[in-house]
Amino acid sequence: MKYLPGSALLLALLAAGCHSDAPTTQATTAAPATAEAPAAKQQPAILFFGDSITAGLGVEPDEAYPALIGDKIDSLKLPYTVVNAGLSGETSAGGKSRLKWVLSRQPVGVFVLELGGNDGLRGLPLADTRQNLQAIIDTVRQLAPQAKIVLAGMQIPPNMGPDYAAEFKQLYADLAAKNKLTLIPFLLENVGGIAKLNQPDGIHPTPKGHKLVARTVWRTVQPLL
Repeated sequence: MKYLPGSALLLALLAAGCHSDAPTTQATTAAPATAEAPAAKQQPAILFFGDSITAGLGVEPDEAYPALIGDKIDSLKLPYTVVNAGLSGETSAGGKSRLKWVLSRQPVGVFVLELGGNDGLRGLPLADTRQNLQAIIDTVRQLAPQAKIVLAGMQIPPNMGPDYAAEFKQLYADLAAKNKLTLIPFLLENVGGIAKLNQPDGIHPTPKGHKLVARTVWRTVQPLL
């Protein structure tokens, strides 16, 4: 198993409440040609496609939850490459625009979609978020029809009003049901809103918080492998 962080060629879209001064994703360097390299390239990827929570803003790359899933894959000697395609500040619209490039990099076995949180924090129209996430799902099914899609649900504080927050939460369940996706009801289960598990911004998990997120994700992803 190889763990590959996302590419620095991707431009960070700064978002209110979920931002950074520079892209948190890192470029990968092609390994020297070896007899084993072609086989490694053919391993299907567990591709985490998300924003700064997936990218691991504020923690070391090997402390972010996708890397911890990679550790699980490695310990079980499963033939998957874990790819962190998280990008700080990403919105659903931004994800839709860069998706084809990301999918072109490797065969995908499992696609974990974690986007929309920045849309909600910005108070963007939920109809647009729903449409963008649906477009991402449709594109994955077109370009990587073999991939199993996992949708990571998110929740937001009621700053934009309780109706907006409730509809935001529900759109993930609706999309999962409509598209017959595997759903993680709330990615930050047992982490969101707990001060000691989050960084001072109250949004991004600490290393301990990422361990709990990885546990939540692993419960869903493991049966798909």
